[in-house]
Amino acid sequence: MSLSATNIAAIREDYQQAALDEETVGDNPLAFFGKWFIEAQAAKVHEVNAMTLATVDSQHRPHARIVLLKGLDEKGFVFYTNYTSNKGSELDAHPYAALVFFWEELERQVRVEGSVERVSGEESDIYFHSRPVGSQLGAWSSPQSQIITDRTILDSNYQQYLQQFAGKDIPRPPHWGGYRVIPTLVEFWQGRSNRMHDRIRFAWEKEAWQRSRLAP
Repeated sequence: MSLSATNIAAIREDYQQAALDEETVGDNPLAFFGKWFIEAQAAKVHEVNAMTLATVDSQHRPHARIVLLKGLDEKGFVFYTNYTSNKGSELDAHPYAALVFFWEELERQVRVEGSVERVSGEESDIYFHSRPVGSQLGAWSSPQSQIITDRTILDSNYQQYLQQFAGKDIPRPPHWGGYRVIPTLVEFWQGRSNRMHDRIRFAWEKEAWQRSRLAP
């Protein structure tokens, strides 16, 4: 089966649910993101905390994948991963990233750009021990992003750690923890009819958030 360019080009959706103005957004993009996030939860958006994470490698080639937001505070957006994974290695070498949230049910999108830092070991420990035991064992078992010959390697590793930690508290692997994206840009997008969308951007300049409206 193939998709013709004509068929793809004919796919359209007219957005009509809401509008977005400067007064509604306010002056603090992280606070407004929190408001939108709560509204997305209330709307039962599937995987509401799913976000595209974009990084660059040593040759400045971009890479993107979906990860899950696991924390939001006054500093920024937190997610967890294997430090030795492709994204971990890329972030350690080039500590900048972009995030995209898309909440289809509300016709909303949020873009975030900023610098990246590892969260503290204590913060990573707290989150790690809040995870289901199976997920804790998975963090030990998977050599994330490495080439493996077949699935049995993962299953064998899992059984090994299941036996090793049987009846014990599972420690956080030293190669696993959190990153925080500290935003320097946050853009809110609200779909509008006739592609006349609302876009309001916050840029961190001169130690303060500067708000602007962008043409769609």
